[in-house]
Amino acid sequence: MEAGLYIVGTPIGNLGDLSLRALETLKEVELIVAEDTRHTRRLTQRYEIDTRMISCHKFNEVQRSEQIIDRIQNGDAVAMVTDSGMPGISDPGARVVALCRKAGVMITSVPGPAAVTTAVALSGFGEKGFIFAGFLPHKSGGRKRDLLKWAEADLPVVLYESPYRLLKLMGEIAEHLGSDRSVFVGRELTKKFEEMTTGTPSDILSSYDGRTVKGECVVIIQPIPRRPRSR
Repeated sequence: MEAGLYIVGTPIGNLGDLSLRALETLKEVELIVAEDTRHTRRLTQRYEIDTRMISCHKFNEVQRSEQIIDRIQNGDAVAMVTDSGMPGISDPGARVVALCRKAGVMITSVPGPAAVTTAVALSGFGEKGFIFAGFLPHKSGGRKRDLLKWAEADLPVVLYESPYRLLKLMGEIAEHLGSDRSVFVGRELTKKFEEMTTGTPSDILSSYDGRTVKGECVVIIQPIPRRPRSR
């Protein structure tokens, strides 16, 4: 393969979603840099990929970038993956890409699944576009600030959320954006126990009454319906 950085999208849940091109790339490169090698090894074992692999996560991304650039400049093809989806989309990878671009090495993408586009397609909210806001801050003040920033958005706002904070988020949406705001929640997308729920924040809360939220969640907040202007 041509020396360079190959940004490879990997399945967000169902391992069968790995593309043929992604499979060929991961088999043919000299090195795979992975967010968590233990997690990615489940994928490589499934497809009998024996390429050497090292970790590249948010705590060592800058240092790894130096190694990656050195390998590429010496003729190697290097693939970058995260635990799921596309690197750099609310995942490590953006700094690696920026530093590789600054170094002038070849960079290309092998597109693959992404939770944001999967959820938007399932929600039926995204016909005219959407705003991707990623993860909210952990602290209440920052969460309120970010939610209020999108209060008057004309497009659906897509958030990633931990299962441990999903119910808290429903309360925050009701408090800061209105109790009648329509919300879509996609959980465990593409997996065996995939679940989709649409309704007001209180509807979402009721749907989880008496059970624990499990799995990563994508939340889409519908914009306030606009009244037609009077002539």
